[in-house]
Amino acid sequence: MLPSKLPYLLSGLALLLGGTAQAQNPFIANQFTADPTARVFNGRVYVYPSHDILATPERGKVGWFCMEDYHVFSSANLTDWTDHGVIVTQNKVPWVKPDSYSMWAPDCIARNGKYYFYFPTTPKDTTINKGFTVGVAVADKPTGPFVPEPQPIKGVRGIDPNVLIDQDGQAYLYWSQGNIYAAKLKPNMLELASEPVTLGELPTKGLKEGPFVFERKGIYYLTYPHVENKTERLEYATSTSPLGPFTVKGVIMDESPTGCWTNHHSLLPFNNQWYLFYHHNDLSPAFDKSRSVRLDSLFFEPDGAIRKVVPTLRGVGLTDARQKIQLDRYSRLSSRGASIAFLDPANTFQGWKTVFTDNQGWVQYNGVAFGKQAPKTVTLRVQAAAGATVQLRTDGATGPLLAQVTVPKGSQWQEVKAPVAAFKPGTHTLVVSAKTNTPVEIDWVKFE
Repeated sequence: MLPSKLPYLLSGLALLLGGTAQAQNPFIANQFTADPTARVFNGRVYVYPSHDILATPERGKVGWFCMEDYHVFSSANLTDWTDHGVIVTQNKVPWVKPDSYSMWAPDCIARNGKYYFYFPTTPKDTTINKGFTVGVAVADKPTGPFVPEPQPIKGVRGIDPNVLIDQDGQAYLYWSQGNIYAAKLKPNMLELASEPVTLGELPTKGLKEGPFVFERKGIYYLTYPHVENKTERLEYATSTSPLGPFTVKGVIMDESPTGCWTNHHSLLPFNNQWYLFYHHNDLSPAFDKSRSVRLDSLFFEPDGAIRKVVPTLRGVGLTDARQKIQLDRYSRLSSRGASIAFLDPANTFQGWKTVFTDNQGWVQYNGVAFGKQAPKTVTLRVQAAAGATVQLRTDGATGPLLAQVTVPKGSQWQEVKAPVAAFKPGTHTLVVSAKTNTPVEIDWVKFE
């Protein structure tokens, strides 16, 4: 059964309320996003995801994926993200079947001062293709405006386009349709320069899709989602050539522990660290066709193997102590006495809260940047029907006591301030714990 439609109807309102977001996981939390392709252009990270919306009898197919447009997001620090708005929409592309709601996973690449945005969808002319094909939109900037080509790429049947520009300048297009395919692109980046080939050394059992190919230290990595069991996990194969043959090497990320059917990803290095961008259904736990993009660090072993990534809520980057610290995107949580819940289950875009039930509960949030200037106060948005006491410490459960906060009795949310007692400059972990056996809920913490 579909969850309440209210959070989906409110998504449009959320888009109007601001173009920025802060990074924990999911790092875009005011709309549904999936299939994130991340690229670095001019020292800034740009993410091109697909955009999930809720299908209705009037639009799309109820209970299935429904996408009508694409946004682009960017960040200079992987913490603060800007939504640059819609760059391509289905009914403004000449060749796309009107109201098809099938603008699935895209990619974007820079070449010769232009930005080429590749996207799959269904054409209105079935003589071109009876299923999905891939088109291109071109812009002078990574945020657009993007101008779609009048026709899709001839000879491509499938979804999930991905582009690699090799060190010799040759560009390759990869896509999927049951198998994973590849072909060379002409220098104009708009046409195939060779016949498609099937990358046939991959598993034959279960769905394979979503190729993302990159080169590192002379090794070509073909990464892809694959249904080995019930849902998609992320796997990779390697080769000494962009067209293979590839050898399956291992798993990048295991299946979702909560049963989200899809995963789709990209990898990139930024400021000497590699990252994995992927998606999950955090904001829609009852319906896995409405997904949200995530980001975690990724590491290579000395022999070039990819170390398996364990998903986190904390994500990456530092959080300024003077911003709202969302403790529910924790690094560690006590085994009892603390849990996470939606602030409003009818509008999941409002985010989560941390719920302490007794004095055994604590939460740890890593990577808080306090800077050099000592904060004077800390503010908590908090609720405790019977009142409560909360402690904030740095660098562990027995670290310096930053503040002890007395929360007054009340059935409504309130902002409570307390003086900061101890301070050490720099970046620290923050540990928040309950010191009374009465329930207390915390939305956020902010130092001033």
